[in-house]
Amino acid sequence: MNIDELPVPESGLLVTHFLTVRDVVRSRAFYTGILGGTVVMEENPCMIRLANSWIIMNPGGGPTPDKPGITLRPPDDISTQSSFLNLRVADIDLCYREWTAKGAEFVTPPIDRKAEVRCYLRDPDGYLIEVGQTTGILKGILADPPAGTG
Repeated sequence: MNIDELPVPESGLLVTHFLTVRDVVRSRAFYTGILGGTVVMEENPCMIRLANSWIIMNPGGGPTPDKPGITLRPPDDISTQSSFLNLRVADIDLCYREWTAKGAEFVTPPIDRKAEVRCYLRDPDGYLIEVGQTTGILKGILADPPAGTG
């Protein structure tokens, strides 16, 4: 454990992302080996520094005194998601090639959406991860409205 790398703000707040995972070792390998994160704590909970943020992961479990009536578990149905990790990169084509070579399985190759070029991949538990490069929005070009909105 590297205490200097723990996500502890000196003031204000700091955002981390918690994932309930089936297999900490497998997930840790994905977030370090493919996405390039650094292990801060191996387990209980596992903490990965990923660029300027942290991924915290642990196996699921039942209610605890601070979250009564709440059970944590990885997604059962990967075709329905209510949230996802959003990674912004400087060169999406390079990122796509490098991560694919390391074993990442993308849903599609990068697609130009006018405001950005983006694609998605899944982690070992089925969590969706958007990888995007800001492009057109820098010139005032916005994306088309979401499907089914008008």
